[in-house]
Amino acid sequence: MTTRLDKPIRRELEIGDKPYTLTIDTDGLKLVEKGRRKGQELRWQDIVDGDAALAAGLSASLAAVNARR
Repeated sequence: MTTRLDKPIRRELEIGDKPYTLTIDTDGLKLVEKGRRKGQELRWQDIVDGDAALAAGLSASLAAVNARR
């Protein structure tokens, strides 16, 4: 039996040498560098619809274009 997600779950993790906070709630996921307010958000509905993969591809494409300049 699984537990219903009715309140946010927060976990700290380290990516590279920087600490981050991952919050999982009923809306989706949010990854924020510790001590900051803004971060990356991903909604459950976007994952289900496939919009998350499209957004990731677009972001990677734009990063590649900016790196060439």
